[in-house]
Amino acid sequence: MQQTTQNNEPIKDTSPDSMKELLANKKYQQVVQAIPQVGDLVSGKIVKIGRNKIFIDLNGLAFGVVRGPELNDESGEYSNLKVGDMISTLVIKAENENDETELSFRHISHLKAWGDLTSDLKKGTIVSVTVVDANKGGLLAKFKRIDGFIPVSQLSTQHYPRVEGGDKEKILIKLKALIGKTLKVKIISLNEEEKKVIFSEKATIADKNKNLLSHYHVGSIIEGTISGLTNFGAFIKFDDNLEGLIHISELAWRRIDHPKDIVNINNKIKAKIIGLDENKISLSIKQLTENPWKNVSDKYKVGQTVKGKIIKVSPFGLFVELDTYIHGLAHISELPVDFIKSVNVNNTYDFKIISLEPKEYRLGLKLTKGK
Repeated sequence: MQQTTQNNEPIKDTSPDSMKELLANKKYQQVVQAIPQVGDLVSGKIVKIGRNKIFIDLNGLAFGVVRGPELNDESGEYSNLKVGDMISTLVIKAENENDETELSFRHISHLKAWGDLTSDLKKGTIVSVTVVDANKGGLLAKFKRIDGFIPVSQLSTQHYPRVEGGDKEKILIKLKALIGKTLKVKIISLNEEEKKVIFSEKATIADKNKNLLSHYHVGSIIEGTISGLTNFGAFIKFDDNLEGLIHISELAWRRIDHPKDIVNINNKIKAKIIGLDENKISLSIKQLTENPWKNVSDKYKVGQTVKGKIIKVSPFGLFVELDTYIHGLAHISELPVDFIKSVNVNNTYDFKIISLEPKEYRLGLKLTKGK
């Protein structure tokens, strides 16, 4: 006769033979194998959404919950969820204090988000980012829900902050004006461990520029418009969207203090290409004219007395214009002590040439008398 409890319920047979028989039952094995374990990727239906919790029915096998930091979603895959949605999650604890299976969006979302980033980096995919902040070094941008950075050097010519004198506060003002804008960029650097992503806007136009640049070579003459001035040179736009830099040393054969001494914004000029690659086009204006220092020795000699106009007074001497192209320096050691205090820019004086170095574009002067 079968044994019963006081309530006449049959007592389950827990003998070794019975347990073996139960474990051998394939249907029971399938149920055991389906019970979620830590590390399993499981699917289920959302049955309730709380303030900081989401409850999920795991196909009747378990009742799961995603809560707290495990709701974090870098990929954006779990945004706009609603009751009844079927979703995939990761088991991080088989059973908690409430007999619920602890689940996570955070782990799956992180793997997907950084997996997508790695794929985009390898493929050179152009993606859209939103500028959320700026500092003196560049722009903080968000790709989906991942934070990244666009250095100033990686901005396109359209958004590069050109500020005369390189004033950092003015640069920051120009960069902050981009907050809220959507930019097309490529991922150029990725460090998942440190959660660092570097974007480049400039890289998105590299392919287009490569095709345009195929029509040019070092030595080509281009014609364009001055699009920006900085203390180190002038930018010139040409051929649709190409832009090159004329370094201050390539604007003239003579010494100048600032590019605006030679060119101004919107001036149309010709320039010679002296350096060429996908990311940098170097140009020169001065190389379109003959180097006046090449035959300077035919006009000027050491020991010769010449008239020169003062064009600048500096702590170490006077910059003197002998003619349109040849300028010299009268070092402070070659000038009377009281002369520097009384000298006026644009005044003309007599000087003696004491040194001449054509290859270095240098000519030394000594004051002989005033006029």
